[in-house]
Amino acid sequence: MKTQTDSRSGEAALVPTAVARTGHVRNPGMALDVAMFEGHHVNRAATERRTATLAGRRSVKKDHQAAWLVNAVRCVDLTTLSGDDTADRVKRLCAKARRPLAPHIEAGLGIAPGALHVGAVCVYPTMVPHAVKALEGSTIPVASVATGFPAGLMPLPLRLEEIRWAVAQGAGEIDIVINRELALTGNWQALYDEIAAMRAACGAAHMKAILATGELETLGTVYAASMVAMQAGADFIKTSTGKESVNATLPVSLVMVRALRDYGAITGQPIGFKPAGGMKQAKEALAWQILMKEELGRDWLNPDLFRFGASSMLGDIERQLEHHVTGRYAASSRHALA
Repeated sequence: MKTQTDSRSGEAALVPTAVARTGHVRNPGMALDVAMFEGHHVNRAATERRTATLAGRRSVKKDHQAAWLVNAVRCVDLTTLSGDDTADRVKRLCAKARRPLAPHIEAGLGIAPGALHVGAVCVYPTMVPHAVKALEGSTIPVASVATGFPAGLMPLPLRLEEIRWAVAQGAGEIDIVINRELALTGNWQALYDEIAAMRAACGAAHMKAILATGELETLGTVYAASMVAMQAGADFIKTSTGKESVNATLPVSLVMVRALRDYGAITGQPIGFKPAGGMKQAKEALAWQILMKEELGRDWLNPDLFRFGASSMLGDIERQLEHHVTGRYAASSRHALA
């Protein structure tokens, strides 16, 4: 696919070859500064109104919609986090990560074989060696959840050791979970200290801090926890584990993205964002990308600064792209992940 101008927005349509990866510098963190978030009020009604208008603010159709969906594929963290995960399942997932679209869809879109791949493969720590082996020779990083995922209710030394073990096995990214009790009780110093220790345990691996926003009760707490995680050195902040009753929502995402913007305005440091859980349809991939474009700009449409934790959504994206190429919809089961 070539870069095209969107006749409605006057902007270039997004395509894999047209959007360069940013290669941003790791977040060095900073000392805890509660003044950056204490007393920050979040108007829930205004937040919900803002996100409700996103779809209508930027209309993308046909070739332009296809280009946005292809870009979404680049930003997917293809994930399996099941109790019955096996080496064979991880191997199949990694094969899909290397070539997320069927060959005839690639050809119809003008994508060279193997030119498009997902942002990362995310697995449990014990599955990391299998993923590393299956992705050998590619540039796709292996991400591992850690720190007692999904609840995080393990002694801190054990959580830190789990991080170190996953990194030693070859994980290039670590998705940690924060201690929700510390956030809910406003014990920001203790939360900061724990996340900073996790960041140190990650070494050279990038760290994504999962806030489990569905369990944080208020949008003000979400904003504060986002700031603490970034101050403690998180390279990404992530909405959810995917295991909560409420996962990624646009209002929560807007609050976190505004925290990213505020942190960047003060420190000059770009931080990544990852919505995760509950997203299943291609139209949701469009909505979250529009949010990033509207609030943070084009740089946050790259996998270095934006990821989806939504593996099931990839199947619907592929289905929509097949319709774009062939004019026909395949059965949804055909594009389901094994």
